[in-house]
Amino acid sequence: MLTLQDVLQAKKRMEKTIHKTPLDHSYTFSKMSGNDVYMKLENLQKTGSFKVRGSFNKIMSLSDEERKRGVIAASAGNHAQGVAYSSSMIGIPCTIVMPKRAPLSKIEATKGYGAEVILHGDIFDESLEFALDLQRKRGATFVHPFDDLAVIAGQGTIALEIVEELPDVDAVLCPVGGGGLLAGVAFTLKQHNPNIKVYGVESSACPGMTAALRNNKPIVIQASDTIADGIAVKKPGEITYEIIQQYVDGVICVDEAEISRTMLYLLERNKLLVEGSAACSLAAVLYDKLPFKGKKVVAILSGGNVDVTLISRIIERGLFESGRFVTFSTVISDKPGQLNKLLRIIAELEANVLSIHHQRVGAKVLPGQAEIHFSLETKNQEHIHQIHQVLTNEGYVVEIIG
Repeated sequence: MLTLQDVLQAKKRMEKTIHKTPLDHSYTFSKMSGNDVYMKLENLQKTGSFKVRGSFNKIMSLSDEERKRGVIAASAGNHAQGVAYSSSMIGIPCTIVMPKRAPLSKIEATKGYGAEVILHGDIFDESLEFALDLQRKRGATFVHPFDDLAVIAGQGTIALEIVEELPDVDAVLCPVGGGGLLAGVAFTLKQHNPNIKVYGVESSACPGMTAALRNNKPIVIQASDTIADGIAVKKPGEITYEIIQQYVDGVICVDEAEISRTMLYLLERNKLLVEGSAACSLAAVLYDKLPFKGKKVVAILSGGNVDVTLISRIIERGLFESGRFVTFSTVISDKPGQLNKLLRIIAELEANVLSIHHQRVGAKVLPGQAEIHFSLETKNQEHIHQIHQVLTNEGYVVEIIG
């Protein structure tokens, strides 16, 4: 059973090692949402994620004999780095099993903390099965990413920091996948003040905790790909589910467009780079998912480990979702001046041409014609609609292709 003393002890263990992350007030997001919005910046935590709190508390609670045998974990990302870093702090053996297709940056970061990295399996489930088998053979301690009381207690230290800085907080929103963060934060906040509302937020592409609460037990769900891959857990934990069922006020889903737009907002307006999973909590605030207004709300931004190769795609997707980027196609007569005529219309509509490509061969292209694909920087969805309407009125058959 989890106790408040467990969380307080976890806080004491990590005082000189783990960052007390900032609680940042946002005037912009407060104005946008109608609530008084604060952000708990766990993206600035050591290893770039809240995960290090739980893994550090778990590892520090091991006996001397357990430390000698070392630890094993399975992860494709933040948990791997948290376990590796925590192990390096006290110099114990650490093995991390990662999928073969794990991002190279995360593999190298995990190795950089001194862990032995084993690449096994094409998906996480295969890595997990191998790690558990290896743990049995070596007698090492398996550090679960969420379904462990010591891990949950470590994540609960975030709640202690929130109430220290904002004792009159009304509601806290946490990303939820396996449930370790949400369980720890909800339990701790409710011990402090049962009136604080606590909500989990997950991607509608992988609503594992929503399904668990609906079925009164964790179940395996079918999931789609999501930009919030850090919380794409098909079956939440048994321990975390029990705590969440008792202490959480609700679980909210946000869609891919809302997540990507929120990532772009944070990058552009607050200069904060966060993962898709971290953006979920703020997305719930910004897109009117809460049953109240005018409250002091904290959104936990759980991590900032975004693969460098994905950043440009994230920005492009966010721009597209917010109506600030669009690609059109149309067919024009392949004669001198026709392309210039099209571009003049676009210029008059105050759209900026980012790229243009034309081809004379294609399924839609007749002899004497050229198909034009042009990408534009636009103001919003209304501006895109205006461009489409004007071009249509000018006789162009225009298709939005992305």
